[in-house]
Amino acid sequence: MPNITKDEFPDAGPEHAPVADASTGEIRVLSERCASCIFRPGNPFRATMPARISSMVSDAAAAEGHVTCHATLPDSAPAGVAPAICKGFADAHGDRSLALRLGAALGKLREVPPPA
Repeated sequence: MPNITKDEFPDAGPEHAPVADASTGEIRVLSERCASCIFRPGNPFRATMPARISSMVSDAAAAEGHVTCHATLPDSAPAGVAPAICKGFADAHGDRSLALRLGAALGKLREVPPPA
């Protein structure tokens, strides 16, 4: 799987990182929460940035969008890791995400392991 860089998607911020495989149409979603998932109890970001996290999650759910796992974002992911929907978001709000609903309905969800 090719590494997606910011040069290929100059307007892609964290909220716009492509989670679909262009060749197969599959939607990537993590198979489990990453080690530093914002949805993990005790995550330090939950204490230091609760308003930012709450806003990001509520905005994504209201727009029928999703949260891309920070560990899979183009600027921070290891080489070869493509953006994927956060497993914590999928578990908590997957019914509000158009990508997750369509992917499930079409049999196009592909679970991928979180980056090491």
